[in-house]
Amino acid sequence: MRARLALALALLASPAPAAESTPPAADLAFGAYQRGDFVAARGEAEKRLAANPKDAAALTLIGRLYLDGQGVARDRAQAMQWFRRAADAGGRDAAYFFGAAALTGRDIAKDHALARAYLEKAQDHPAALELLGEASLENDGKEPDFARAIGYFRRAAQLDNSDAAYALALLYKTGRGAAADPAEAANWLRKASEAGHTAAMVEFAIMEFNGVGVTRDRADAVKLLRRAATAGNIVAQNRLARLLAEGLGVEKNHSEAMLWNSRAKAAGLVDDKLDALLAAATAAAQKPAPAAPAATK
Repeated sequence: MRARLALALALLASPAPAAESTPPAADLAFGAYQRGDFVAARGEAEKRLAANPKDAAALTLIGRLYLDGQGVARDRAQAMQWFRRAADAGGRDAAYFFGAAALTGRDIAKDHALARAYLEKAQDHPAALELLGEASLENDGKEPDFARAIGYFRRAAQLDNSDAAYALALLYKTGRGAAADPAEAANWLRKASEAGHTAAMVEFAIMEFNGVGVTRDRADAVKLLRRAATAGNIVAQNRLARLLAEGLGVEKNHSEAMLWNSRAKAAGLVDDKLDALLAAATAAAQKPAPAAPAATK
């Protein structure tokens, strides 16, 4: 949950187009925003609001300006007021931003009921659906609502949200909220993996290596672990090091196993059993070969 909420907050803190969707060429407010002329962008947005007080794109743009302190003094609380107005006017992105803030308690008081209401207003925004799934698992400190979480995660995953596909897969893998279904879990892990989700790559590789829920293919599993390890996933680095050290699914390679193990250790994942295995292999390699018996006359 914390990782997903951190992502939501990162999105709130990073520059992004302020319009709700791709604007027409004549959208002077958005054009000024894109050029970095934020004072003009606000002026044009205010003109639009004078003509239509429920212009969601203009309301969202002004909220974005306050959020980032562009053309105005930075005021995150004020930004949330603009986002709320935009959401009430039908702004999907604004509903997501405001709902995420209410869920985390950043910039406005934490309020799970309010967060749910506005995330639902986001009208199938994939990230909003994924957050709703995570919120259903947290469930405001009560028992997790796994069935509800599955519904949200599935909707988000079908809209290509890889975090949701990964979360959905784990629920099917562990049988929470639905009967355990390894094939269904593998299906969603594959989908998330193809989108570059490294944790999903690790989980799918393990299932593929063991032939659980998917046809066994150890060579492909090793390739997937290598891809995730190269992308910096420390679990993948550790698992790849194990396979290389023991020659499972791949040719034994002591030096490469040492490399991946050292990277995982540097990132905080210590594997005492693997360390012992590699140390023994190193000692064996350094042990001098027995002398040849002396020739007899």
